[in-house]
Amino acid sequence: MSRSKREPRIVAELGRPETREETAERLATGSRNYRSRKTLNNLVLSLLATLGLVLVIVLLVPRNDNPILLDVDYQATAAQLQTAVDEPLLSPELPSEWRANAAEYRSGGTDGVSAWYIGLLTPENQFIGLTQGFDANPTWLSQQVGDTPVSQTLMIEGVQWDVYVNPATSDQGNFEYALVTAAGDSTYLLLGTADPAEFAELARLSSPTILANDAS
Repeated sequence: MSRSKREPRIVAELGRPETREETAERLATGSRNYRSRKTLNNLVLSLLATLGLVLVIVLLVPRNDNPILLDVDYQATAAQLQTAVDEPLLSPELPSEWRANAAEYRSGGTDGVSAWYIGLLTPENQFIGLTQGFDANPTWLSQQVGDTPVSQTLMIEGVQWDVYVNPATSDQGNFEYALVTAAGDSTYLLLGTADPAEFAELARLSSPTILANDAS
């Protein structure tokens, strides 16, 4: 007995059986859609696996939350430079709570004023830049303090300092307060963001070198 011939599939949207071409197209479209879904699923799974691996690495690798700060030996740098500079370089002995993140000799630019510079971080984690300008002129000093006038004078350990306070209420940069004095051929500038008490401490520790330079 012969098998009955299978009737073509009737498609509701067409209201008639599919042609061979329509059946082939339907099957091909279904295959493409399946591959697309599979590729997308694989991509999502790969992304999740990568994120999981990154998370594991982040959790396992030890971290130090303390900021990385340079600790420059400014006194050693000053000793090396001193042989080439006539003026005694100011490199005060500071307590261990103070840190230096820079120490360099700056050749004169357009103003012609060379300078010895130390960048300091105070015990309160504030900044003071110590600059010793050689044969400095009023224009150089005015540029350093942004044309700010002297607000008062202080006598600290036998040295008279001019005080400058940045009048700007915003965008003060690294200049909020400054102390300036002169001795010999040097102009000493302490400028930064620290509390005036920390400026006074640095000025006090700088006094022996400044007084000796003034006497010579």
